[in-house]
Amino acid sequence: MLRRLLPRSLLARNILLLVALVAITQACSLTVLMHYVQRPRIERAAIVFADYVRTLDRVVAAMPLDPSGATAARMGAQAQEPAHAAEKPARDLQHLLRTWQRDVFMEALQRHLPVDMPVRWQAGEAEQLWIRMHVGGAPRWIGLPISEDVRAGGIATALALSTALALLAALTGYLIQRHLNRPLQDLARAAQDICAGSTPPPLPTDGPTEIAQVSGAFNQMTQALQQAEQTRALMLAGISHDIRTPLTKLRLAMAMSIPRGADDAFVASAEGYLDHIETILQQFMDYAGSGETEQPQPGDVNALVSQLAADFAGLGHEFELSLAALPPVPYRPVSLMRLLMNLMQNAVVYGKSGFSVRTWRDAACAYVAVGDRGTGIAAHELEQLKAPFSRGANARGHAGGTGLGLAIVERIARLHGGSLQFRPRDGGGLEAVVALPLQAPAA
Repeated sequence: MLRRLLPRSLLARNILLLVALVAITQACSLTVLMHYVQRPRIERAAIVFADYVRTLDRVVAAMPLDPSGATAARMGAQAQEPAHAAEKPARDLQHLLRTWQRDVFMEALQRHLPVDMPVRWQAGEAEQLWIRMHVGGAPRWIGLPISEDVRAGGIATALALSTALALLAALTGYLIQRHLNRPLQDLARAAQDICAGSTPPPLPTDGPTEIAQVSGAFNQMTQALQQAEQTRALMLAGISHDIRTPLTKLRLAMAMSIPRGADDAFVASAEGYLDHIETILQQFMDYAGSGETEQPQPGDVNALVSQLAADFAGLGHEFELSLAALPPVPYRPVSLMRLLMNLMQNAVVYGKSGFSVRTWRDAACAYVAVGDRGTGIAAHELEQLKAPFSRGANARGHAGGTGLGLAIVERIARLHGGSLQFRPRDGGGLEAVVALPLQAPAA
């Protein structure tokens, strides 16, 4: 439950932690202020006030009846308990601090006054403190007005200032955390660029020490990947040259050494094996060079799909087209042609029938879906087909493949900032859906 309630981002978690720490600090400070500073002050004031009240009670109690009656009249004394006064007045939710101070004062005052001198509080616009005294030996209630300055005491202003400082601290922490999170966001974007097949610029290393170390390590990793990519391209280029040259010589030697019509079945079989080797070698080269150096340019995806469908129709494989209106999409022409050819070739080889290509778009991407009516693939195999050298159960009976076809499609899709997804087709079969962003990914 706690994991579900916590925010997902580090920024939100740190801000929440900061706000919680500030709130706890303010609560502790308020508790200390109220119970160890303000309460003793109020109780000391109540003790001093009780001394004055007892002194005044002794003075008016010792007066003769007539003079004391005149004095009591001038003080507004009355024989009956005030109707609107209460021993424990109701709390005012809008002025909790003032109510708390009043309750503390009345409790302390009652403790330091004799039992026969009860205290009452009259709430309202004109608040008064009523105390029963002995005027000329007779009990009388005397009301003492409470001024606004006495009720406030300045504590509310102090609390308001403390709250403002707490909010300022939280805002400052938020800005600092935003500043610290910016290099992490740059790192995440750079990692996404690498996953998409592009090379991001070096990350700055002039920030905090910990962030600078992470950025420096990421820059070194990027350089190592670039060197490995260059070494791989050079190695594959050498392999292509070194293997294709003896293959060409072998074809020539076979043509020169075997008499015409000697064993046509053997010659056809040998040439078939050589063709398989050529196909496998070409797939390795295609996987190694998936178009990183090719520059994207806006183009008509529907036109490219129609051209490829016409080429397959010339070979006897008809694709049903359902093409929606698409805006110009930035893509690498050779790479995207290779992507679509691989998907359409897979549909022809493994799907057998029901070939189709459809396009549509949403606010962010254009989509190309290549489908067939083959036996289909189990759901748990769909994602595995994207991995290099992975082949589905229906592909293991076909010779000449290496399991790189869909891996090439996946790399080209990521190079364009898009994705490759598989899903069952309505009515049976499989559909491969490629998403192409309408905006070119950042270089």
